[in-house]
Amino acid sequence: MLQLLAACLFFTRLPFWRLAEVPSSCFKRVVPYWPLTGWLTAGLSVLVWYLSSLIVPTGIALVFAILTRLFVTGCLHEDGLADFIDGFGGDNSRESILTIMKDFHIGTYGVIGLIGYFTLFYALLASLPLEIAGTIWLVGDPLAKSIAAMTINRLPYAKKETEAKNQVVYTRMTPPGICDLYIRRTVTRMLVTFLSVCRSRFVSCWYLVCINRIHKKRYRAIRETVAERFSCCAN
Repeated sequence: MLQLLAACLFFTRLPFWRLAEVPSSCFKRVVPYWPLTGWLTAGLSVLVWYLSSLIVPTGIALVFAILTRLFVTGCLHEDGLADFIDGFGGDNSRESILTIMKDFHIGTYGVIGLIGYFTLFYALLASLPLEIAGTIWLVGDPLAKSIAAMTINRLPYAKKETEAKNQVVYTRMTPPGICDLYIRRTVTRMLVTFLSVCRSRFVSCWYLVCINRIHKKRYRAIRETVAERFSCCAN
């Protein structure tokens, strides 16, 4: 339970610290719980998107959802992306790349990378219907975190704990933790399939209802026209 709370404290800026005091050692064993925090951050963002779309246009509601994600996560992912682009764009040597990535300042490459990131993020989601884009967002966040967890479990660290930016080196997952992570990924994929089937059935039912209403209107119009013509002939 403390590991899950530590994962929520690391990935969000929500006041989970009020629930319990988490020892620093728990932050090293949070990797299996990363996907669960993805459900939280993505769920809040999609919820804001849906509720806002009931009041304002969908495009503006999407901006509110993106801002919600930034506020909830404290721009953690965007900060890491900017560091990554600055590091690999600024130099070619391993030592220089790691030094640039650890720097708290943002460079030209990082700014351009964030502009491209937010542009693609908005354009791709806005080009899809809200229910499809919301499902992708809701499932993609925990799925991406599970992939990142497996990457940490397989690749060695580039720096030591004292040299790391967050002063934490995560403990590799044990076989039970890996099995648990794969189970969560399987559940996520099953949820995607279930939501897709529900959406297709909903769309089919909605289509039939619309067609039925159209046919009723046309039938009513034809019946009224025929009645008018018969009344004219009778007169």
